[in-house]
Amino acid sequence: MMTSTSRYQRRRIVNRIAWLACLGVTGLCLVALGAILFQLLYSGLPKLSLEVFTSRTRASGGGLGNAIIGSLTMTLLGTLLGTVVGMAAGSWLAASRSRWSGLIRFASDMLLSAPSIIIGLFIYALMVLPSGGFSGWAGSIALAIIILPMVIRSTEDMLRLVPAPTREAAYALGAPRWKVLTSISFRMVMPGIITGILLGCARISGETAPLIFTSLNTNQWNWFRLSDAMPNLPMTLYQNMTLTGYDMDKVALAWTGALLMTLMILVLGIVSRRMARTS
Repeated sequence: MMTSTSRYQRRRIVNRIAWLACLGVTGLCLVALGAILFQLLYSGLPKLSLEVFTSRTRASGGGLGNAIIGSLTMTLLGTLLGTVVGMAAGSWLAASRSRWSGLIRFASDMLLSAPSIIIGLFIYALMVLPSGGFSGWAGSIALAIIILPMVIRSTEDMLRLVPAPTREAAYALGAPRWKVLTSISFRMVMPGIITGILLGCARISGETAPLIFTSLNTNQWNWFRLSDAMPNLPMTLYQNMTLTGYDMDKVALAWTGALLMTLMILVLGIVSRRMARTS
């Protein structure tokens, strides 16, 4: 009896220590997140005005309107391209028993862990060098490759959660495979797939490294001319912080842009969490 009691007390002590350690690490993460958000609000709010959204970047003064439009254009196009290809590939992987499925799944996992700058260099060699110039197409395709493995994984994992008897019942009623996939399987798991897409969109919206080698940047308005260099928010923030001789007006504008990016990513994260709870 004494042995079992002492063992129980020892387990309680270890459990309490582990719980306090987890609580302490969580507190450190919350403090770090709070400090980041406070710094963004403190440094970004003073410069926030209507001019930030309606004016283009200039050598002195100006706003972030052209960079915001360029970022939205490439992010939405990259998300669209990655979603179409990723959902098709994920659907095939969920249903396939081919020996190639394991190889494709392994390649997707490797692509998921690949540094984004490597993807930027690949698109630079594939598109920018042959065409002789940076373009919004190159930036969008680089972002699509980054989001692609996330969409593949979320689509495959969600479709595998569909109960087999549900699909078999539809087959027994004479429904073709494509009808079962689009009308039954996708309808059941679409919130989970959309969650993965939104998380991927939040990731690529702040990518800077691949855009250095693909779309670069410009301080001019670019209304969906994807064959030209495309302004974007991450590159504008990078240039304002490092290439302007620490011009305080440019630095303040960069903080405002960082605040806008953070708020956008935060909104996407909240929406994806709400959809994940309803899936």
